[in-house]
Amino acid sequence: MNLIIQGGALPTFLLERIVAATGAAAVEPRPPQVVCLKGASRTAEFDALIPLIEAEKLDWAYAQPGKKLADFGLICFDMDSTLITIECIDELADFAGKKAEVSEVTEAAMRGEIDYRESLRRRLALLAGLDARVLARVFGERLLLSPGARELLEACQAAGLRTAILSGGFTYFTERLRIELGFDFATSNELEISGGKLTGKVVGDIVDAAAKAHHIARLTDELGLRKEQVIACGDGANDLLMMAQAGLSVAFRAKPATRAKADVAINYGGLDSLLNLFE
Repeated sequence: MNLIIQGGALPTFLLERIVAATGAAAVEPRPPQVVCLKGASRTAEFDALIPLIEAEKLDWAYAQPGKKLADFGLICFDMDSTLITIECIDELADFAGKKAEVSEVTEAAMRGEIDYRESLRRRLALLAGLDARVLARVFGERLLLSPGARELLEACQAAGLRTAILSGGFTYFTERLRIELGFDFATSNELEISGGKLTGKVVGDIVDAAAKAHHIARLTDELGLRKEQVIACGDGANDLLMMAQAGLSVAFRAKPATRAKADVAINYGGLDSLLNLFE
């Protein structure tokens, strides 16, 4: 395997220890700020060095030699805190004066401490009566793409991958992002609105972790792809089932439990740093 370390300057003393720990056959610097250790093995000695690597705010991942982005056929993104920097429901709650209450439940759900369906019901109930015009303000004033999201998406589209947003968030935001960024698919929850105000409920069944996993499996099948041709990017416990359906799972600035189960963890770089894992 190749070991890719990226995101900044790798101290010489640490590089030497990593080479010794992995038995790497060659070291290849790649601009900008990427080092590829060819023929590197994952060993207990390397794992002992991970805290030192991460103390330098560097990301690392083992990558299959010769693997190209075009070898994949589908990439799926969670929306909140993955494709975009915010949790939309927390920002909606801010306009209702209840951001602290809602954020606390959001964090617990992301850590996997509360069932997602229950957490969503609790949070939505706090938004009942909120003027629906606030949705446009959150989208226009607060929603930002995560660093590297546009670059990764454009590279995937250029390589011929189909693209999807699979989110436990809301259609108001996913549909606008789908259109604006040219995604092929988007699935999320539809907020119920009555008399110009949020009712505190969603229309139809809740899109939770199981639903996201179902949709990625469905798309894989409909596109005639194999599991190993699918990439899934997420950050929370609600993404783990979806990520398990992909051949390459990517945890982006994620909770520890999600990082631990992902094939690749991006803790410091942008989403586009995933591109450095491919030839």
